[in-house]
Amino acid sequence: MEISSNPNRTRPYVIAWVFSLIFYFLEYAVRSGPAVMLPELAGVFGVTAVEVGSILGTYYYTYSLAGLVAGIALDRTGAKYALPAGVAVVALGCLLFAVPGSLAGNSGRLLQGAGSAFAFTGSVYLASRGFQARSLATAIGATQCLGMLGGAVGQFAVGPLIHQGFDVRTFWVLMGLANLATGLALFFITPNDAAEQARQPAAAGGLLQPYKIVFSNPQSYLCGLIAGLLFAPTTIFAMNWGVASLQQDQHMSYEAAIWACSMVPLGWVLGCPLLGWLADLLGRRKPVLLAGAVCMVLVGLQELYVPALLPMYASLFLFGVASGAAMIPYSIIKEANPDHVKGSATGAMNFLTFSVTALLGPLFAHLYGQSLGNADDPIAHFRTGGFFWIGCTSLAILASLLLRETGLGRRAA
Repeated sequence: MEISSNPNRTRPYVIAWVFSLIFYFLEYAVRSGPAVMLPELAGVFGVTAVEVGSILGTYYYTYSLAGLVAGIALDRTGAKYALPAGVAVVALGCLLFAVPGSLAGNSGRLLQGAGSAFAFTGSVYLASRGFQARSLATAIGATQCLGMLGGAVGQFAVGPLIHQGFDVRTFWVLMGLANLATGLALFFITPNDAAEQARQPAAAGGLLQPYKIVFSNPQSYLCGLIAGLLFAPTTIFAMNWGVASLQQDQHMSYEAAIWACSMVPLGWVLGCPLLGWLADLLGRRKPVLLAGAVCMVLVGLQELYVPALLPMYASLFLFGVASGAAMIPYSIIKEANPDHVKGSATGAMNFLTFSVTALLGPLFAHLYGQSLGNADDPIAHFRTGGFFWIGCTSLAILASLLLRETGLGRRAA
């Protein structure tokens, strides 16, 4: 990745970006960790395991809405104050998970989702100021790489720890303290560019002017739809339902199910920077996006119909690598909109992407989740869930055909 032309000006943004990656790592661990401690959280909150699933799902409601707030805050005031504020909200949400009662659980998860919306948006904001345009997709891929590494650690490392008796409340207190320390570091390191942001053209048109620009562009909606459809198999299935699904429908042990599901975010660790780098190398976004989505469909069909061809963990790893293509629309939406609405473009993208996730989550729970463990034919039941995600990915492929190419290669041609 190449730093922008003036190193003295951009280096502080690069350093702040590195610390924002730590926040994003922790945020993804917060997002995925509860999937491996459902019984323990049920005991803390005094509810059933099914009700815990409902509590965890509220994360995406506040995440999508707060993404809009994060975008405006970054475009109007910069990252100096907005990003540490988001970290503080996540920290408070983690601490509430150590408090007994369903009210604390619901409140904590809502706060976790709201604060987490600043993680990726803030990281992209800092990356766009620290790196040249030809390296932006690579930087965004590296950002998501660290996030998904946190998602993987939140499952394969935390799961055995909790299973061996580590107190779940102590875990959430430690997560809260780790986020607070990261927020303090970001506050002191991040450059204060509030005055510069106030002079941008979008600032003259009112608070919502950046979103008027982004949401008046049809390409923005296509980017959000595509990313949401490609994100959903990882955020809804692998990080919420995956462990229980593999235990019930595939008769895998708890440890094997955790290991297999953790391969999806681990695949992102490789796939996000790899596909981002390839899109930068080619100077084109759409071919890489389409190739990744097609590979997701092929791997999904292999898991359902030729399971003996590859072990489950290997298939899910390849699926994770291919689903790194979901990050490419984040580059496209920034390139399809003016430079002075970078933060709002990412905030709008998060809102659109996770609005799709918030809609698909209850639908998948109704079609698949409520019969999990009670199906007469577990194999057929597993295929029902698989076809749901293959259908979502296929719809993303069709929508991708309508996207306008924004890569530097198109402009050079």
